[in-house]
Amino acid sequence: MTEPPPWSHPIAWSAAGTVESRLHLQADADDRALVARFLDLEGVSKLEASISARAWLDGMELNGRIVAVVTRLCGVSLEAFDESVDAPLHMRLVPVGSPNAPVEHDGEVIVDLDADDPPDVVDGGGIDVAAYVVEALALALDPFPRKPGAVFEAPAETPPASPFLILRDLPLK
Repeated sequence: MTEPPPWSHPIAWSAAGTVESRLHLQADADDRALVARFLDLEGVSKLEASISARAWLDGMELNGRIVAVVTRLCGVSLEAFDESVDAPLHMRLVPVGSPNAPVEHDGEVIVDLDADDPPDVVDGGGIDVAAYVVEALALALDPFPRKPGAVFEAPAETPPASPFLILRDLPLK
């Protein structure tokens, strides 16, 4: 993540010690407005996440669900409508310098499509759980929002204009 997150809830690496930590995050009105602006949404009326954090190798694993209600513009009618989101969140994270970080080969990371996703490598003393919630929300949104019941009606087809049509209307000499 290159930009600072619009909503933040940092936890230290040590928070996922030997006991699983349970977090319930609920964005307030100001945070929801920032998230809406960040994701280019008309609004966010609800954003909550229930997450468990536990130690994973030398890092942390996050598992949980995000629940949100966002206001979007219909791609067909351009009317605003509410869209409910209920999506899983599963992330594995390791600190910079971890021997469990993905290995780069000449600047490229080799990804096995049949294997689990490689862990995210995070710089600093911990992770920002809310930033991962916002990322999961962004990935869960339909890229082509359509208000329920909105139907696209194609315009009537007109034959292509011919450059010779103007000649038809000229008087003959």
